[in-house]
Amino acid sequence: QVQLVESGGGSVQAGGSLRLSCAASGYTYSVYCLGWFRQAPGKEREAVAFIDTDGSISYSDSVKGRFTASQDNAKTTLTLEMNRLKPEDTGMYYCAAEIGVAGCMGEESGMDHWGKGTLVTISP
Repeated sequence: QVQLVESGGGSVQAGGSLRLSCAASGYTYSVYCLGWFRQAPGKEREAVAFIDTDGSISYSDSVKGRFTASQDNAKTTLTLEMNRLKPEDTGMYYCAAEIGVAGCMGEESGMDHWGKGTLVTISP
């Protein structure tokens, strides 16, 4: 059973930085794609960053240039470096995994496993 456990959330002022981590374990297939999603209060969950099977990384326009996602070779640790944080970055951040044997879609609806999330709060 795949388990994803996020950590690193917290409260910082606008302009600050946070580093989120996701510990992944229990893989049952040979290929997975990992990504970060977030859900702001009163809004739908949205994609933040996604790492495809070839290692390419895509970001949402709202975080491009400020956030950096990375993973280790074994895909057991996914990180999200968040810089120049804004109040609109506030929300619950989730790590997610998609079985990638036949390729990955990188969409919320296609993710097969989810962590419970870590809360990020950015004050003005």
